[in-house]
Amino acid sequence: MPVEKTPASRSRRSFLQLSAAAAAATTVGFRIVTEPMLAHAASAPYPYPKDAVLINANENPLGPCGVACDAVNGVASQGGRYSDWMTGDLIKVFASAEGIKPEYVRAFAGSSGPLHYSVLAFTSPAKSYVTAEPGYEAGAHAAKISGARVVKVPLTSTYAHDVKAMLAAAPDAGVFYICTPNNPTGTLTSHSDIEFLLANKPKDSILLVDEAYIHFADATSALDLVKADKDLIVLRTFSKIYGMAGLRCGFAIGRPDLLEKMGAFSGWSAMPITAVAAAAASLKDPRLVPDRKHINTTVREATFEWLAKNNYSFVPSQSNCFMLDAKRPAKEVIAAMAAQNVFIGRQWPVWPTHVRITVGTQPEMERFQEAFQRVMTRTAVSPLRPLRPRSESATIHLDGLVIPATRA
Repeated sequence: MPVEKTPASRSRRSFLQLSAAAAAATTVGFRIVTEPMLAHAASAPYPYPKDAVLINANENPLGPCGVACDAVNGVASQGGRYSDWMTGDLIKVFASAEGIKPEYVRAFAGSSGPLHYSVLAFTSPAKSYVTAEPGYEAGAHAAKISGARVVKVPLTSTYAHDVKAMLAAAPDAGVFYICTPNNPTGTLTSHSDIEFLLANKPKDSILLVDEAYIHFADATSALDLVKADKDLIVLRTFSKIYGMAGLRCGFAIGRPDLLEKMGAFSGWSAMPITAVAAAAASLKDPRLVPDRKHINTTVREATFEWLAKNNYSFVPSQSNCFMLDAKRPAKEVIAAMAAQNVFIGRQWPVWPTHVRITVGTQPEMERFQEAFQRVMTRTAVSPLRPLRPRSESATIHLDGLVIPATRA
């Protein structure tokens, strides 16, 4: 006869799960890897020089919108209280706007946390982590902690996730990570491809769909598949179009049973009320997303026009970043640009001559164009200001996440 799970029994079970997860994480030195951590690995030491152009970490130079700043100012004096109810209200605002039940949504300080917790919950030595190449690297670092095999599958000729190849490469998959628009290429994977992957994936595996950059693109969200109770978790963040990278707020959206399994690793913690207030105010601003999408698109397309006019190769993007082929070692170009006070994104080893460029303001992109033209017209690329040697740093920055540096 089934035994009803009382609140007390659920509490004891949750406590034991959290304790075990915490112990395992401590044993392996668990550390969440974020975009800034990766971004700054190849950058000059902090603080950046005065008037530096920072187009290296996929940040939004516009910062939080006006109503978000007002909300932060209005709530900061209440920072001595946890005010958990504010997080509940934020979830209700988001759930109502998206037509999702509130119990399908959990709030986090950004989306990096739930990305890692999902990998820990659904991968293991017997269940692989499958991702794109090039793709956002943070999940692969979490997979090392769970002991999972990391399977990297090249993008298609149109720079989408190759879902058929991903299925073929990992019949033992626990997590298929789909970032769309993709980081670093800014390219889309179609909704139909995501549906195909869901329909053909191994039993008990999940899709982890990262929509950090979805607002910049003309794309269909996968949230309808969450509403249909499919095996996926969708990640959203306020770090990109909302300009709140330094405030830290995001969501994991999925079936309650999937969120509960992830919760065995994440636990529950109070959210920063300044971030919660700013996020709620941002969601209620009807012009924020369309206006900022227009600004980003205008600057990005003007940059592409300049690159094409000057015969530079790049991957067309629908996001706030793109990959630029310098046709010479990327590390040299990164260093030479830094010497001119323009800090660009990192290299992905699979594309050794490409660098990632974040779309900044129009004046910032004009300075980027001037600096890049100077670098590319030299017969040799040589930095005027040496970057910090890797041996001096014990960490690598992944656009907000910090991981231990790998020693040769």
